[in-house]
Amino acid sequence: MISITDAISKIKLSITPSFKTTIKPIEKANGYILANNLISPINMPPFRQSAMDGYALNLHDSLTYNLIDEVKAGDQHQPILKPGEAVRIFTGAAVPDTANAIMMQEKIVVKGKQIKIDHQINEQLNIRPLGEQVKKGDIALKKGIKLNPAAIGYLTSLGITEVSVIKKPDIAIITTGNELIEPGTPLKHGQIYESNSKMLQTALYGLKFYNVTLHKVKDNYEKTLQLLNSAIKTNDLVIITGGISVGDYDFVGKALNELNVKEHFYKVKQKPGKPLFFGKKDNTSIFALPGNPAAALSCFYVYVYIALQKMMNRSEIELPRKQAISNCNFTKKGDRPQFLKAIYSEGKVEILEGQNSSMLQTFALANALVFIPENISEIKINDTVETILLPV
Repeated sequence: MISITDAISKIKLSITPSFKTTIKPIEKANGYILANNLISPINMPPFRQSAMDGYALNLHDSLTYNLIDEVKAGDQHQPILKPGEAVRIFTGAAVPDTANAIMMQEKIVVKGKQIKIDHQINEQLNIRPLGEQVKKGDIALKKGIKLNPAAIGYLTSLGITEVSVIKKPDIAIITTGNELIEPGTPLKHGQIYESNSKMLQTALYGLKFYNVTLHKVKDNYEKTLQLLNSAIKTNDLVIITGGISVGDYDFVGKALNELNVKEHFYKVKQKPGKPLFFGKKDNTSIFALPGNPAAALSCFYVYVYIALQKMMNRSEIELPRKQAISNCNFTKKGDRPQFLKAIYSEGKVEILEGQNSSMLQTFALANALVFIPENISEIKINDTVETILLPV
């Protein structure tokens, strides 16, 4: 049995980032890492642009100007202004080449075809210069940047429709067990609805990993061997739930061994999730999680999360941890370190009732895991505890 620290260390050391690339439509690139520097194909803005509603002026010594035209956003015509002439202009509109300043409308007095400003102004006032944000041929975004909604909007404004990004891993989720059936089917005696696959798929989607396929296998060695072999060959990450213990119908460990999967560890001194396996074959990482749902999800956040971040070459690869003040008492049973479902808020944390590894009701309320190390057996109100913040 391995310690939590050693298990995490083995994951970090054994997984190397993937630098495979793929082309994504810009609207589907959120959350991906740019594979190359992006060069701007245009100036942004692509013309001198009005920063506000007002009047574009060809400056002269007087405070009075003759109003000759109007330019709205999207207009393509270019009025020619002589010194002392002005055009009505609106935010985002192209500033005529012969205009050299814009006065906001609140500081203008309009009398028929003449306007009067209340003071002399400097050239280029309220004009966004050509290429102010980025110039044609310059780097718009550097490689290695994680794309977010703002980046998607920015790149779209440059006319970019697709980008080269670091490919996210192909992931297979395999659930095992004769007792598992699909929701929507009437339960027979001894059966339960299978939930781990949807739970883990949703957790992956929440982290913006969408290349996920779901597979189910009965407690049959040959079928387990066949499915695992296929999944390992066609995916970067395989997550298995159930079948990793040593019962008569737990075939996952035996199948992984026959497939020559290199075991990095099996069984971690922790609760929940003691029967946790991590191994590799070629470039595929394999996690076999406990079948109990709460244990499986805890192991996902503590271990699989790290593997995913490492695959994407991210600098922050563990979930954030905070020191929080406990607002309840808790007595730990046994000598194993524990991860406890909890609610964290403003520096305080409440350890929830119902910590059984088979129960998800408590987990559904939790936004954190409180970690109790091996040498701590009791938590009292106002004690400081280490708290892992779960993704929201």
